[in-house]
Amino acid sequence: MPTPFNEAWISAELAYPGALALGSPDLANVKRLQEWLSLRGYKVLVDGDFGPATKKALADFQKKQGSAGSGTLGPQTWKALIDPMASLLSAHLTLQTTSYVDAVEKLAFLHLKQHPIEVGGQNRGPWVRLYTKGNQGAAFPWCAGFVSFVMMQASLCTGTPMPLDYTLSCDLLAADAKRKGRFIAQASLTPAKTSPCGLFLVRKTNSDWTHTGFATKYNVSRGKVTSFETIEGNTNDSGDREGYEVCKRYRGVPGRDFIRIDV
Repeated sequence: MPTPFNEAWISAELAYPGALALGSPDLANVKRLQEWLSLRGYKVLVDGDFGPATKKALADFQKKQGSAGSGTLGPQTWKALIDPMASLLSAHLTLQTTSYVDAVEKLAFLHLKQHPIEVGGQNRGPWVRLYTKGNQGAAFPWCAGFVSFVMMQASLCTGTPMPLDYTLSCDLLAADAKRKGRFIAQASLTPAKTSPCGLFLVRKTNSDWTHTGFATKYNVSRGKVTSFETIEGNTNDSGDREGYEVCKRYRGVPGRDFIRIDV
């Protein structure tokens, strides 16, 4: 499927896996089908076994789309299944902005609207692979990949180079920000140093950060930043660093550092 992106891992994620039907032996691509069925609300076990349950879920999805419901995967059904991701990957083409920070914020909210979640296990599924350059599994927490991807998409929208390198590591993100003079330690955070959108880092030690996301709004009281609002990946309602979704949160300032992304 055509995409505004040239990256091979994105094309691979969208690519039609071929005709799949009851008993298909293609383990990897049956899993991809099962992932998308589950993401679209037709919950099946992601095990690579195209059995009766997968066939019925697929048939029900097809009927919902207005087709006969054959229970066999064809290109039109695949296109309908992956539409949430495919549409999002083209969103930056119609954004009405030339501001990089504005583009990042708008795109972050568009990703939030699609509610990317894991499926098939910890740090697994199409959305995880999208943000982590095709990787998945326990070794690939994806919070840094999420912010990196959105920043890359904003660069395509505005023609502006990314202010930070694409990375899957919070520590490398912090190191890159320090090299480029974009790092703001919590102790030196002032309202004047905030922008409409930036990044936050959850600090474990002065050289170890465990989680990141977008700080979309800073709340100020008596001349101090007291809290901020976020859009972040690989988190949950408890704010865990190993969550399962992209969501919006409200966070306090203590234990956080920040990164400017204005260009």
